[in-house]
Amino acid sequence: MTVPPPLPTPDPRPAAETETPAPPETQPETQPETQHNYTCPNCGAQTAYAPGTTVLRCPTCGAEQAVTGGDGSVDEHSYDAWAALPAKPIATIGAQVVQCKNCGATTETDAFAGACQFCGGVLIPLTQPEGVIAPEAVVPFALEKRPANDAFVKWVRSRWFAPGALKKVGSTESIKGTYVPHWTYDAHTETDYTGQRGEHYWETETYTVSDGKGGTRTETRQVQKTRWYPAAGHVARDFDDVLVLGTSRIAPELVAKAGPWPLPNAVPYAADYLAGYSALRYDVDPDAGLANAKQQMAAVIEDDCEHDIGGDEQRVSSMNTAYASVMFKLLLLPLWIASYVYAGKTFQVVVNANTGAVIGERPYSKLKIALAVIAGLILAAAIITVIVLAKRR
Repeated sequence: MTVPPPLPTPDPRPAAETETPAPPETQPETQPETQHNYTCPNCGAQTAYAPGTTVLRCPTCGAEQAVTGGDGSVDEHSYDAWAALPAKPIATIGAQVVQCKNCGATTETDAFAGACQFCGGVLIPLTQPEGVIAPEAVVPFALEKRPANDAFVKWVRSRWFAPGALKKVGSTESIKGTYVPHWTYDAHTETDYTGQRGEHYWETETYTVSDGKGGTRTETRQVQKTRWYPAAGHVARDFDDVLVLGTSRIAPELVAKAGPWPLPNAVPYAADYLAGYSALRYDVDPDAGLANAKQQMAAVIEDDCEHDIGGDEQRVSSMNTAYASVMFKLLLLPLWIASYVYAGKTFQVVVNANTGAVIGERPYSKLKIALAVIAGLILAAAIITVIVLAKRR
């Protein structure tokens, strides 16, 4: 049954607040773009983005349509301007209403895009929760579902000590193409540091050893030691596109290990790239993302400080970093994701939809591990027995 879209609700904020938006160049876009029709004009089936191309393709008749939409540019936003907004956008908001472009059914979801549960049609936002920042760029899918599933099955079958049930996952579970939100951050940093510079030198030490005949003898050896000197200085670095996962629904270590990501392949965001796939909405806000990005920057800055200190060894005691020209944007990255349940616990496996790299969580079979340990002990005992018998002969 088709459910009509809800009537717009009045804005509860004072009129002065609603009529004074932030300047366009500093306020990220928070509204959905023009809606598209993803029905094939030839046969009426639902079209989907074809990985590695710039077209929407009909899975039934093969008809193609060029990807449209987007403004042709990828804009980054001033973090300082965003932080200064009187009512900062937040990610911890309610679901949005999406409508199927095929059968017209509507539903509420916290996903950014997806497929209709009734007909498989493309779901497009009818309403956008206030304050949600729209994506600026997307790295489109380059790997189709079949090779992604083959890579997943190969990974599953190569796991040592995996339960037998896991071996069947590849043929019984489907993987889903999902765009995962990420923040990217740019910044110019200036850092004052203090520390120590270590310089190696050698000393001759004398020590006494047994001569093997009941006596002793004196020997010498060269020992490396380090002299430490105070150090202080200033380093500067520009950061570009420091990547931070924007969702808590996927384990960060899985996504990080699935990289690297071909960020130069990012294109201006267009809803057409999402046709046939799901897309998660971010639940990590820009300020929380920046805190993560600063941790990543700090590790690089510390390396810069050590290089500046010089010497043979370095110690960094303190770093005082100033951040300027901080810019950010929301970027969607493509993953094939498989989730499976074993022994009451859910495990995730992700396939990089550009490189085909497979990273996943997996359970271990205690029985297989125990049998392997027993087999190892039996083998070790057999080897020892053979050696002992050989010596007796």
